[in-house]
Amino acid sequence: MALAAALRLVNPSGEGLVLVHGNGPQVGMILLRIEATQDRIPPEPLDVLVAETQGSIGYLLARTIRSASAHPNQYVAAVMTQVVVDGSDPAFAQPAKPVGPFYGEEEALRLREIHGWDLAPGAGGWRRVVPSPRPLEVVEIGLVREAVAEGHLVIAGGGGGIPVRRGRGRELFGVEAVVDKDLTASLMAVALGAERLVILTEVDAVYRDFGGIRAEPIPHLRPEDARGLIDLLPPGSMGPKVEAALSFAEATGMGALITDVDHLGAALVGRAGTWILP
Repeated sequence: MALAAALRLVNPSGEGLVLVHGNGPQVGMILLRIEATQDRIPPEPLDVLVAETQGSIGYLLARTIRSASAHPNQYVAAVMTQVVVDGSDPAFAQPAKPVGPFYGEEEALRLREIHGWDLAPGAGGWRRVVPSPRPLEVVEIGLVREAVAEGHLVIAGGGGGIPVRRGRGRELFGVEAVVDKDLTASLMAVALGAERLVILTEVDAVYRDFGGIRAEPIPHLRPEDARGLIDLLPPGSMGPKVEAALSFAEATGMGALITDVDHLGAALVGRAGTWILP
């Protein structure tokens, strides 16, 4: 029930709230199943995998939060969320986001030949890499806005959203890519006029020299300092979180918080975590 307790800290009055979740391990698990059954079942594209995880994780979160909610009149619902990306985004020319399991070199080259995947070597072996374009628009944002205005809790943008591109008119087409969840959370928070963006992660704050002998938490970051720090942070973890928090702070004039669940209470009153300030 740690998540439900965290939501009560963030929003004790039970006003409208949006929760965005990740899906990395779950997509990796599905990719393992696809790999094990590839001779019998056609593989599904990444946009469909993101949709599947939005449904399964959304169900589990909604059930848990509703069971522990202190606000009986607040509905909790997961919304299938599509996120528009630009088909000409540079990320499509240089896929770099790792997904799925590690492979040995021989197996990786075989999979590249069979599926046409992009694979890249790393410390743990070879992994599939896919494009991670920037989110531009959340298709269902109007529905989310209405639900939040009525005081309900909406689980949306799961896994960064189902990546789609626009065709002519109202046409949408699925895209073989993944979108960063923190950037999508920031995009939604700005579009909804949110009072605060809270990013919960595995560490209590943003650190200088993280993992080094001189590691120290950073309690506050102004925009110019945050911009200078982004390129120094791990691109697949803390970097996008600082970028997302900075985007929200600059667009809204409101602060954004990065911390973990255990330190959330203290962070909300400025005694822990990292606040990115406008």
